[in-house]
Amino acid sequence: MLVQMHFLQNYAPSNLNRDDTNAPKDAFFGGVRRGRISSQCLKRSIRRSPVFRAAFEADNLLGVRTRLLPELVREALQAQGADATAIEAIVRRVPEIGRESAKRSAAREEEEGEAASPRKAESATRQLIFLNRDELPPLAQKLWQLYQRYGAKQWAKAKIEDITKKLGASLPRSVDIAMFGRMTTSSAFEDVQAAVQVAHAISTNALIQESDYYTAVDDLSDEPGAGMIGDVDFNSNTYYRYLNVHWEQLLQNLGGDVPIARKAVVVLLEAAAVAHPSGKQNAFAAFNLPDVILVEVMRDNLPVSYANAFLKPVRPSAERSLIDASVAQLGDYMNRVIPVYDLEAQRAYVALQDDHQLPCAQRCASLRALQGWLEERLPE
Repeated sequence: MLVQMHFLQNYAPSNLNRDDTNAPKDAFFGGVRRGRISSQCLKRSIRRSPVFRAAFEADNLLGVRTRLLPELVREALQAQGADATAIEAIVRRVPEIGRESAKRSAAREEEEGEAASPRKAESATRQLIFLNRDELPPLAQKLWQLYQRYGAKQWAKAKIEDITKKLGASLPRSVDIAMFGRMTTSSAFEDVQAAVQVAHAISTNALIQESDYYTAVDDLSDEPGAGMIGDVDFNSNTYYRYLNVHWEQLLQNLGGDVPIARKAVVVLLEAAAVAHPSGKQNAFAAFNLPDVILVEVMRDNLPVSYANAFLKPVRPSAERSLIDASVAQLGDYMNRVIPVYDLEAQRAYVALQDDHQLPCAQRCASLRALQGWLEERLPE
């Protein structure tokens, strides 16, 4: 079963997701430059949102992405009563986790100051590791047991790949990891296939990039003029956003826990609707909710994005706003693509304006009503 969610959302002037030049991200689509918000940005805004946290944090069902695994292992070992010598020896090897498969040349090792002996002291792993905090106590305990089995001298000389293989992979019970997946290069952590796919949001309209020139005054200086000057790029767009949830994969990732999987999908809908990227929000405060949200529940795993509704950029007119025109183009595309490909699905949507209509879909009065509609169609 597949659950698909589509959003049309107009943002006021903003710089929500920046590139390496600090300008809002963009992309060419349909031969025209568009505004863009990356999928990575959208996923982080969802999983770090108050809605997501309120739903799952108390039950320890959220993960954390970090390079500070050594310190987390240290805290777990201390809680388990390991002696200080063992803790230091174990923690010294933890930054190597995730580097078992690295095949760098000896010259590269020397260039980076990483000759095998003596080892370079590091305080963090090379890669970000996405893990649930429930994984830490058993991981620390296994490391401690291995340290005792090896002995202090052998432990320091043992290959990290041998250590992590003996640890065995741990499978997290975490909603956000189950949804968005996990990939590491370490045998100590089981990879998780993402159950949720999130597209980059693209503007339905052609991009017009603008720049704000600003100055700041030194409050304590008697000299006239600005204490500093700067500029920041921004834009305003109507975005089409799309994501889908593969129900069977989500259920598998959550160990078959149907109630948690049902709750996760319903909460995801709300979080995706109300969460915002954090970029430059102190300067722009662009907290604009979606005008239209469409949800589709399909028996078959056939994901279909409606982004091609906007191959031809939307243009506002005196009679129709950018949102109005975007809804019209979305509805027209649905009318064309659904019958041609026989896209059987149950559909429902919510819209802010009465004249915003979508074909082949039931209209709901509110986001809560849409969540209830979705919940009724999820397996029990």
